[in-house]
Amino acid sequence: MKRYHARWVVPITAPSIHDGTVAVDDGRIAYVGPRASAPAGEDLDLEDAVLLPGLVNAHTHLELTAFRGLMPDVPFRDWIVCLQTAKVSVMTPERYLDAARLGIAEGLRSGVTTYADTCDSGVALAAMREMGVRGIMYQEVFAPSADDARVAEAIAGLRRRLTELEPRQTPLVRLGISPHAPYTVSDPLFAFAARAGYPVAVHIAESEAETHFVRDGDGPFADGLRNRGIPVAPRARSPIALLDTLGVLDARPLLIHAVRIDDADIAAIARARATVAHCPVSNAKLGHGIAPLDRLLGANVAVGLGSDSMAANDRMDLLEEARVATLAQRTRTGRSDAIAPRDALALATLGGARALGVADRIGSLEVGKDADLAAFPLPAGFGDANPESAAVFALGGTPARLVTVAGALRAVDGRVLTGDRAVPERVRDTATRLAAHLAHATVVR
Repeated sequence: MKRYHARWVVPITAPSIHDGTVAVDDGRIAYVGPRASAPAGEDLDLEDAVLLPGLVNAHTHLELTAFRGLMPDVPFRDWIVCLQTAKVSVMTPERYLDAARLGIAEGLRSGVTTYADTCDSGVALAAMREMGVRGIMYQEVFAPSADDARVAEAIAGLRRRLTELEPRQTPLVRLGISPHAPYTVSDPLFAFAARAGYPVAVHIAESEAETHFVRDGDGPFADGLRNRGIPVAPRARSPIALLDTLGVLDARPLLIHAVRIDDADIAAIARARATVAHCPVSNAKLGHGIAPLDRLLGANVAVGLGSDSMAANDRMDLLEEARVATLAQRTRTGRSDAIAPRDALALATLGGARALGVADRIGSLEVGKDADLAAFPLPAGFGDANPESAAVFALGGTPARLVTVAGALRAVDGRVLTGDRAVPERVRDTATRLAAHLAHATVVR
């Protein structure tokens, strides 16, 4: 039995505990409560810290970590083209794997123990296993043409990749699929993904350009496909309505972004019990807008927080995402009480666990759950009034004092205990090559 003592323990599903203890036995939580009542065991005193459940990153692209700080500030379709051409020109399986390793290490330093990763190259599953973290890797698939031969080719390729990856799953790391987005995936491919029997994640309702593409059959995404000889026509009232029509919502997918949604879309999401990965910093950085988070939560939709990729965000810090999510909703609604700190902290923990379908194991500090823990030092001079407020508004960017996954120690005082120490230098070389490519890249419209 190990006993983790902290000035504040924040269980998420119960009131915070001053001078609290979480006891761990055989990788599971055996006690949560006052220090004075804790069972006997080996002591680890975190002292002036707040002890939380491990943070859950509900959306990221670990393979893109090398793109940090490199992407141009251009319209979204042009941004995607720049990203894709750079990937094709520079990246290799080895470079992707190192990028994923580095992304996980950054997450661990920030208290992230679970990663919902959408991945084209397929390396994230291996990286998560190697680094000893928890997660789901959603294998991406693309095929914008509805031509029968193109769809069949995409499905066959996806099946081959899944067959290769399935044996590599573990109790901590699982496999899913991600039909990327409406402007890169045809209706037949979406329909296949809906009935394939895997967890599904899809980028949806992210940008105004996507809405025009689905609703009107025009805009930059439509122009780009037509230039490639792929016919485009209006498909549905909205991107969410498209997924509903094709049966994708019936698979209860993880809906990534969900910025451009209305009341009818929210009702459809809630009715299907689909879930949402809310990425407030990425949404803002790319100019997509502020998602109606308060209305999603009001409809009882399970929502988690995601960092998105380093290409779209430049950092992985879930406490900062919680802060920005709160501030953005208060700005959007004009209400100073929109999204309380306790609720924002729940988004980064239990909300993400619910969104990924793993809330029975993680997301809160409860007896019987896996011991995924993250402790952060409290600000100097902090009083004892509201540890949730401190976590959300004051601790962004603070390295975690301690991080465990299923009871196994993964980081101490911002130092990650697993992984190859030469990875940062190799990723730096990749970033240098990417920067050289992007400096001379032109967008083909």
